[in-house]
Amino acid sequence: MSFRFVQFEFAFPIGPADGRYLRRLDAGGDPERVLVVRTIGAPPRPPRRRRRAARVEDGAAAAVPTVRVTIVDAHPFESDSEAERWLERLRRDEDARVAEVGVAAGELNFLLRAHRAAAADPHARDVVADAATAVRVGYGSGEEVADGRFEAAVEAPPPRRRRRRTEVLAPQERLAATLAARTPLVPAEELVLRARADLDARRPREAALQARIALEALLAHMRADTDVTELEAHRGAVVDAAGAALDGELSAELAGSVEAAVAEMERTVRRGRRA
Repeated sequence: MSFRFVQFEFAFPIGPADGRYLRRLDAGGDPERVLVVRTIGAPPRPPRRRRRAARVEDGAAAAVPTVRVTIVDAHPFESDSEAERWLERLRRDEDARVAEVGVAAGELNFLLRAHRAAAADPHARDVVADAATAVRVGYGSGEEVADGRFEAAVEAPPPRRRRRRTEVLAPQERLAATLAARTPLVPAEELVLRARADLDARRPREAALQARIALEALLAHMRADTDVTELEAHRGAVVDAAGAALDGELSAELAGSVEAAVAEMERTVRRGRRA
């Protein structure tokens, strides 16, 4: 039997220890995904700590291990020909590849979220496909894909988007201005980014709670002569969504309100940068 998979490789540790992790939607239910984490090319363990630091002869880059994560769909194809047709469709259709990778990235980030809570490790952060050194989509037998191998696969680079020169230069100019103490770092901007990250990772409850404090911080930051009418219009819905998030899952309506509020906060931040 052949199983579909998406495989990421990262040149940095992601958090969870090597192993196979089963993802179930309900306690006691059948696995929906198998997530296989394996470290490749790990450097040898350093010797026992010396009292004196070892002398460094040059500044060559240190060798780093590669972390390979394979997200396997637990439901097999009915036949090899079905698997071949599926992969051929993905090879031709960039949107379908992007969607497949997006679902897998969401599953990986769910694993990282669970790891953060289990290990009380605040530094194990979400990942995005763009941060991977390689992304592959394909199929293979159960033992093959669990071992990081496959029968057939295609590379899945991120979609190309032509960026205007101003889009490329503006972040660098702002970075330089911030490091030179000409432009302050605004806490509200970081909070808005965290809310967006929760939305992109399909965490509506966390996004609602994050959006609540992000909105208040952004309103407090805005200058007195700035029109915040559009931003204020989202306040009631965000308060309701944050309150509901404390009790359970959000309704589709409240989740949509959070998405709209975060989008408006992002527009406000962008206007503030241009001012």
